[in-house]
Amino acid sequence: MIVVIGSSNTDMVIKTEHLPVPGETVLGGNFFMNAGGKGANQAVAAARLNGSVTFIAKVGNDVFGKEAIELFNKENINTDFVFIDDKNPSGVALISVDAKGENCIAVASGANSFLSKEDIEKTTGVLENAEIILTQLETPLSTIEYVAEFAKQNNKTLILNPAPACALSDELLSKISIITPNEKEAEMLTAIEIQDVKSAKQAAKKLSCKGIKIIIITLGSEGALLYQNNEFQLVPSYKVNAIDTTAAGDVFNGALAVALSEKKLIEEAIQFANAAAAISVTKLGAQASAPTKKEFEDFITKNNF
Repeated sequence: MIVVIGSSNTDMVIKTEHLPVPGETVLGGNFFMNAGGKGANQAVAAARLNGSVTFIAKVGNDVFGKEAIELFNKENINTDFVFIDDKNPSGVALISVDAKGENCIAVASGANSFLSKEDIEKTTGVLENAEIILTQLETPLSTIEYVAEFAKQNNKTLILNPAPACALSDELLSKISIITPNEKEAEMLTAIEIQDVKSAKQAAKKLSCKGIKIIIITLGSEGALLYQNNEFQLVPSYKVNAIDTTAAGDVFNGALAVALSEKKLIEEAIQFANAAAAISVTKLGAQASAPTKKEFEDFITKNNF
């Protein structure tokens, strides 16, 4: 079983020719609304690839929260531990996407900011049965620290997707089994500017000194750099026509969790995750872009996985 702990948002997306600069209004965009949030995206990505998923989150007692839970249930995600916050609204993200598929995002976290240690304590039973625990940084850091300590004490595999980028303590990092930053997130954690694979290797080595056993730095079209046991491996990405990169990292992490829960070797799991992420960038939206198992199988057949 995979337990995803994290955020749930409603994404309000405008697709335009280019992203606005400060003070600029860009007309002629197309608007649509999607379910999002890094935690929810990862949970849906894992569930669509036939992962057995329990989602731990907090939403508001409002239409966005109710719709989110309904959608999770339709994806066969266990929502027994999606807590309802009567005081705070559900999270919302405002997303701009340009013609090249690049994006910028502003988030009002709402109830996500109130997922607490006390909430996690109510989920101890399900965490004890987890094969993989996957989390991110759109919920309080104190909650993530509690989860990390639980994982360490109970010998659980904990994947941290350190997004959005922020500084993290060495104490927290030492309790992480697998960390999956992109270039910017790795820069934030190591103070090493990543411009190429060589500099990514330097960042990975620095992260390993924090006590993390497996480092996976995602490098966009270059693929993903794996560092473990003092060895590097660059797992290449799949070449596709990207139209929206909004949830590519989330799909990567959800797929990685599924592959590891299926006892795939880490190199195979990264290849699996790269394929799922490649499919996601060919579609608009966050959760909407996560591939189904059939889409994934068709893709890997076509690409000689």
